Amino acid sequence: MASHFPDDFKCPISLEIMSDPVILSSGHTFDRPSIQQWLDAGHRTCPISKLPLSDPPSLIPNHALRSLISNYTLVSFPKPHQYPPNPQTLVHALLSPSSPLEEKLSSLDQLSRICKSDSAIRRRLAESGAVSAVLDCVDSIESGLQEKALHLLLILSLDDDSKVGLVVEGVVGKVVQALRCGLGDTRAVAATVLTSLAVLEVNKVTIGSYPDAIPGLVSLLQMGNSRERKEAATTLFTLCLFPDNRIRAIQNLVVPILIQNANSGLERAVEVLGLLAKCEFARDDMIQCSGFLDILVEVLKNGSSRGVQYALLTLSSLCSYSEKMLLEALREGLFEICVALLEDDNEKVRRNAKTFIQVLQGKRKNV
Repeated sequence: MASHFPDDFKCPISLEIMSDPVILSSGHTFDRPSIQQWLDAGHRTCPISKLPLSDPPSLIPNHALRSLISNYTLVSFPKPHQYPPNPQTLVHALLSPSSPLEEKLSSLDQLSRICKSDSAIRRRLAESGAVSAVLDCVDSIESGLQEKALHLLLILSLDDDSKVGLVVEGVVGKVVQALRCGLGDTRAVAATVLTSLAVLEVNKVTIGSYPDAIPGLVSLLQMGNSRERKEAATTLFTLCLFPDNRIRAIQNLVVPILIQNANSGLERAVEVLGLLAKCEFARDDMIQCSGFLDILVEVLKNGSSRGVQYALLTLSSLCSYSEKMLLEALREGLFEICVALLEDDNEKVRRNAKTFIQVLQGKRKNV
């Protein structure tokens, strides 16, 4: 039930758990169907701040929050005891060398349960020194202990006030180590923790500059299973909203790996490529990749709205940069495809299609 979830997961309009969270220009997040209904009714102000919105209103997918909600629902917890456990007792069990593995696993489960829907307890726990005990569990060679500790860190990271503090506590290094060497579902959860922390701009800088963070994500994107690759791409997207991290990702040869993932149907990879296409070095890598244009055309024809948005963004960057790519795009019939997209229901698809058409028209006039 929605009452068991953190308030941050609930749409301020419907009060239900968000399935497709989007951010307004006001900075507030809503579930897409709810805010779209508000806009369709003719409103042009933020329902919370009452500030005027851009015209047309822009709905930016909140990938980080969507990933957090998705992973949160995968966690199962034991039924609550009749009396709530004392958090300090549970932390002590984690710290004690004599505590058996089963007791530590139970303590992590109970700490996660009592923190799930109470932000005050989350903040107190994050400020109480308990993080070091949780990080010791992340260091464990026991995959079950490591994974449960990461889930608790994910819950503690839900509050913006705690995100910077967790990074100061040394969370990034431990999580990156789990990202690279974890067992079971540990690596996917580790990537999600990094996504949550990277929501804050200052943490994008800190995480991106950590020596093994972006290389670890690129490796997971290349070698991981389906869930791991999706989480790695989500984290890279969040990190690459900061320009310096795009350069770091490109230097780690992420472009061909992203293209390979896009070719396998991972649309999130297309979204990361849309950000990287703003960099000249990435554009060179994309142009040299045989078949990349065909991948983007396939996304335009059969992808989701988000996939189409970023495919158009990538194509606009590439065709503005390379006359060869532009001519190939015209031969593939992309002008006609984009004209049809001007009638799409999604405002951002229409806007990106219009921009790409302007790029193509500049060449058509000279052909």
